[in-house]
Amino acid sequence: MTLPILLFFLILFVLVCVLRTARIGALVAFLFAGVLSGPYVFNLFELTDTWTFLGDLGIIFLWFTLGLEINMRRLWDMRRTIFGFGAAQVLMVAFMMFPILMGATTWSVLGCIMVALLFAMSSTSEDMQILTDKNQLNTNMGRQTFSILLFQDLLSIPLLAMLPVFAGKSFNLGATAIDILVLSVALILGVVVVGRFVLNPLMRLVARLKSREAFLLAIMLNIVLWALVMQWLGLPAGLGAFLAGMLMSETIYSHQVNAEISPYSMLFLAFFFVALGMGLNLPLLGEKWYIILAGVVGLVVIKFIAIFIVARVRHVSVPDSVGIALLLSQGGEFGLLMLQTMKTSGIDALPTQHQEVLTAIIILSIMLTPILVAVFDMLRRRGKLLSKYPLRTMDDIDKSIKPIVVICGFGRVGQIVAQMLASENIPYIALDLDVNAVMMGRERGFNVMYGNSCSEAVLRDFGLSPRRTRAVVVALDNVATARNTILTVHQIAPRAKIFARARNLADTRELLKHNVAQALPETIESSFFLGSGVLSYLGVSDGKITSLLNNLRADNYAGVEQTIADRT
Repeated sequence: MTLPILLFFLILFVLVCVLRTARIGALVAFLFAGVLSGPYVFNLFELTDTWTFLGDLGIIFLWFTLGLEINMRRLWDMRRTIFGFGAAQVLMVAFMMFPILMGATTWSVLGCIMVALLFAMSSTSEDMQILTDKNQLNTNMGRQTFSILLFQDLLSIPLLAMLPVFAGKSFNLGATAIDILVLSVALILGVVVVGRFVLNPLMRLVARLKSREAFLLAIMLNIVLWALVMQWLGLPAGLGAFLAGMLMSETIYSHQVNAEISPYSMLFLAFFFVALGMGLNLPLLGEKWYIILAGVVGLVVIKFIAIFIVARVRHVSVPDSVGIALLLSQGGEFGLLMLQTMKTSGIDALPTQHQEVLTAIIILSIMLTPILVAVFDMLRRRGKLLSKYPLRTMDDIDKSIKPIVVICGFGRVGQIVAQMLASENIPYIALDLDVNAVMMGRERGFNVMYGNSCSEAVLRDFGLSPRRTRAVVVALDNVATARNTILTVHQIAPRAKIFARARNLADTRELLKHNVAQALPETIESSFFLGSGVLSYLGVSDGKITSLLNNLRADNYAGVEQTIADRT
């Protein structure tokens, strides 16, 4: 038993390294590892009930992760792009796919509709990784692509609930559609109410225990509970996990939940794709290779044409339309999830062999996308494609406006600083690695971009200059990241004044070692502001208050070191 496990992890390690070097997502490596370890190649493992159980857990965790990304506030802020471009893309692809599927297969009308909608979905994980690697999340193309992917994730709720209809177990489509609409609205309202008024207090009680194990178990219980509730209602368990993620996204603990669950989610997700690879019927796929090849080519070409048409109708530029269509031209994890959910739930909407062929088509299309994008970028740089359109690396930055201030970090501190600068018409640019913060900030008119402030190349690309930049605001809550950012800024613009945010006295002293103009501990400064208001109300003169504060701030806040226990 030890040798097969060793060989399995060796295969997985080599595949992840090779495919990651080729900028292909790790999920493809897990699939290939399953194929190689399965009964048709090296026969290291059998697809036993244990692997199937682990794969089912992977499905649950993937649905939970997708739900965790969907926040009601986020949806409302981006509603026009999400429900405009996103909905139009899905409908156009499905409209073009449906007649082809009806003519080329013997499936029922509902079966063709279901597959057309599955093919309209794209790979969120791969597309986001490509945009991040190319530093294009900030561009118009990146934002439009992100909105479409977000709509596709949201569409998974009604599609999952419609599985019994697609399988022919319910023939009253109109009544079912009304049921799905009512269910979707009820779920959204339930998410808002339960998330804010039930889960928040419960998670607060758990957080007070200061036990990571208890916090993690609370998350697991939430997932399993809602999965069981959906099963009792006759709906797939994945929908319950998706709902659990949406509930958690409405709490103040959503970021911590994501941090705690990510390692386990990736582990079980790996098991899901490994089990999926083990279950692939290679002899059948060898016999049907021409059908699979035609399916991959047809899927990519049809989706590219459909998405390009929608983008041009929405007045997206030709280069951006091509880029968006190319990125979204593959199948996605949702299609694989739906096919696997049908298999595990006993839903026979399609013949089993046809499901395996569709799985292979989706997997190969996912593998093909990074290659197509790399070839397109190479031809574009060499002027062989779209030579009439100038190549712009950052179309969202107005080159005529040079930022005088660079804000590193766009949390609550960075946003307030940006508001103050904007009120005085001072040119600035803000950077953050939180996609949600960037997208919502841009929707509200902030000049914020996705980027790593520790990277010299990123800071230079976004306008940090030794001659032009006058000030840099480091509004990061992690002292190590703030320190690395300060060192990088000094290398590029040594004369720029750096104003840093610190959480406490220890962080303040650490940052002051690196030649910053100011490093203010937010907890202490907020206390000073509050105390000043109290003293002023009690009749103490402004001069005495100012003198007192100066004494307390002297020598790096030596005056407060002995009076407070700085534990925050």
